[in-house]
Amino acid sequence: MKKIRIIATGGTIAGSADTASETSDYQAGSLGIKEIIRSVPGLCSCAELSAEQFCNIDSRDMTEDILLRLAKRVHTLVGQDDTDGIVITHGTDTMEETAFFLHLTVPAGKPVVLTGSMRPATALSADGPMNLLNAVRTAASPDAEGRGVLITMNGSIEGAVDATKKNTTSLGAFCSPNRGSLGMIRDGIPVFFAESSSGIPDDRQMMRMGTECEGKKQKRDPGMFSLEGIKRLPTVYILYGNTCADGAMVRAAIRAGAEGIVYAGTGNGSVHQEDEKELVRAAESGIPVVISTRTGSGPVTAHVRTKSRSGMISSGFLNPQKARILLQLCLTVTKDPETIAGVFSKY
Repeated sequence: MKKIRIIATGGTIAGSADTASETSDYQAGSLGIKEIIRSVPGLCSCAELSAEQFCNIDSRDMTEDILLRLAKRVHTLVGQDDTDGIVITHGTDTMEETAFFLHLTVPAGKPVVLTGSMRPATALSADGPMNLLNAVRTAASPDAEGRGVLITMNGSIEGAVDATKKNTTSLGAFCSPNRGSLGMIRDGIPVFFAESSSGIPDDRQMMRMGTECEGKKQKRDPGMFSLEGIKRLPTVYILYGNTCADGAMVRAAIRAGAEGIVYAGTGNGSVHQEDEKELVRAAESGIPVVISTRTGSGPVTAHVRTKSRSGMISSGFLNPQKARILLQLCLTVTKDPETIAGVFSKY
């Protein structure tokens, strides 16, 4: 059997409530991974399992320190011969951000699969056990190899680049609005019907600390970005576009020490004229500005008015929260807006 390592970080899948009928008022990150594994019949017959309790938090409280340590831990595990795949139990609120961060920093060869639940472990209709079973099955599948980081929830298999949480309470809370799901669990078997997008081709642009490699064909291994020597991530704020904007939030972000800004614009990345004045000033002062959209799907193809494009970068298909992750990692290598724009153009 394949050797699968389960890394537990908490979340609703480890949550508990006072009654079995309660599905919203509960304490996330209450149970340990050993208890969770014991609650899943047949799990140990899918793979040779080992597990570790990395942390036990509500994913809304994910920190930079935990994220960096988790990525480095996963990077270490995928390089070991006694590990064939990794499953990470995680809260759903920020699962897509952690998945995308790992996708950009961890080798793509061995399967890395994130899963969680929308209902606590104590609920009468808890979805966590089946999600964990499907995640282990996916991580043990040869077909999952080389696809980058995956998310398995409610019987679907999503790629880390496009997956997002679309609903506050539904069991089918995750989707890939731009490119669609990569596969599904059918009768207990992971079935893939689409290739992973953005991040797996051999000619993908590579960036490592202190090195920029453009136009060279290189393997993604060991990840697009290296975290070697990285102890903190650059400060990047997300600002939300809205009517009657006055530029105040842009100025506040700069005063707070923003090293980069992601602007969730209206429509096709539209920017209110008052915010635009401040964003242009920020870009001209050397602060990279990425324009995304608050709509939830679709690419950003037009982001600022003609003649005021200095330093502005389109997020492509990335939503604001993923654009922030990518900009942070880019800033560990360079502040050059043209180079950063080249990386974002892959998405």
